[in-house]
Amino acid sequence: MAVKYTEEQLNTIDKSFLIHLLLQQQEQLEALTKELHASNEKMQLLMEQVILGKQNRFGRSSEKMDDTNQISFREVDGSIVFFNEAEAVSDLSVSEPEDLELRSPKQSKRKGKKEADLSGLPIRRIDHYLSETELEKEFGEKGWKQLPDAISRKYHFVPAKVEVEEHHIGVYASKTDEHMVKADHPKSLLHGSLVSPSLAAAIINGKYVNAVPLYRLEQEFRRYGLQITRQHMANWCIRLGEEYLSVLYDHLHEELYSYHVIQADETPVLVNHDGRKAGSKSWMWVYRSGHLYYNRQIVLYEYQQTRNASHPREFLKGYDGICVTDGYQVYHTLEKELEELTIAGCWVHCRRRFDETLKLINKSHQKESGAFLLMKQIQAIYREEGKLNSLSSDERLKQRQAVIKPLVDAFFAYLKNIKVSRKDKFGDAVGYALNQEKYLRVFLTNGDVPIDNNASLYAGYFYPHLFGKCA
Repeated sequence: MAVKYTEEQLNTIDKSFLIHLLLQQQEQLEALTKELHASNEKMQLLMEQVILGKQNRFGRSSEKMDDTNQISFREVDGSIVFFNEAEAVSDLSVSEPEDLELRSPKQSKRKGKKEADLSGLPIRRIDHYLSETELEKEFGEKGWKQLPDAISRKYHFVPAKVEVEEHHIGVYASKTDEHMVKADHPKSLLHGSLVSPSLAAAIINGKYVNAVPLYRLEQEFRRYGLQITRQHMANWCIRLGEEYLSVLYDHLHEELYSYHVIQADETPVLVNHDGRKAGSKSWMWVYRSGHLYYNRQIVLYEYQQTRNASHPREFLKGYDGICVTDGYQVYHTLEKELEELTIAGCWVHCRRRFDETLKLINKSHQKESGAFLLMKQIQAIYREEGKLNSLSSDERLKQRQAVIKPLVDAFFAYLKNIKVSRKDKFGDAVGYALNQEKYLRVFLTNGDVPIDNNASLYAGYFYPHLFGKCA
């Protein structure tokens, strides 16, 4: 319990004791101040986590600023439409293509979007003419003449049908010995299986291109009279992948090494029935050719149970070039191990941290914050980069050096002259950017290196023909 002194008692106490007492109270006050400051920092971090958690759960996954001059980053909207897709996509103000076309023999056939839409489709002509009796009844005997046909076109859809191919293979034997021979015939796609190339293509297209679950494909095939289970389809997909697609995957892996710029990323996935408890976190690693600076794109997926360095170390072994990634330390470790490998950073990951910081600030004070100023600087970098899309690699590099490099220099010069607390969100964003400076500058040295890793992040949305492999 604290001791209380009266004024009279204090007047009689020795001076050295008073000094000692004052110093002791000063130390206690400093300790309390530090404890209070630490508690405030913890409370601030908790509040930031709560705010960002609510934003991630209920808000839109957009990083656009309210500024209308904001450059539009390529992104996938978090609010996916399911039940009201027709209402969301429709535009009743769009005019319907004309289905009736009248023309005389002297008029040339009109060309436009409708003709482009119909080109390449087979045409089944269906005639609709009046009989001689009907014409005489309408116009009288020989009282009519034939005009150019009115042509009406409609799409005709033929639902899928299932047939059984019954191959009768001639078998021949010698009359003098046991020698036998069979006539040439197509080899089975999978030994001992009823699956055909056409059926396998339908299953793979439905499951991996159109994202239709196998149980729905099972129901769809049943409506066609085909009794195959989802287990059969799953088995076929696995066997076909092992016997055919794995060969193509390995070939594309070798081809990927011929690109001097590639991109990589990894994302968590939940997997069941892999020898671990249900819901265990695994990782899907994606490797692809560099952004859109090549005409022939390669996108490869590799499933792994962990996120450790051994997986990209094996995949990138012997690669001589530049790999664009996020700030995951594993890639930086590999750069030190593999002499030929250069790692380039992603400006979207840098920008995201400042965007999260901005969301923690009241809107009325956002424009006064350092996070807003840094976001605007990154915005300016992207705006200038967006003007270079149509240039050649060499011209893009020249423009980056002349126009964008000064903006990047100014960005990092500002970062190095501000004082922040590394324990809050803004301090984390600044620290991340400074730690990644070496990698974030790589795109300034090569015109084929993209400014960010978005193409890898959204590879699944923009490139439906993906090949995956499980280790």
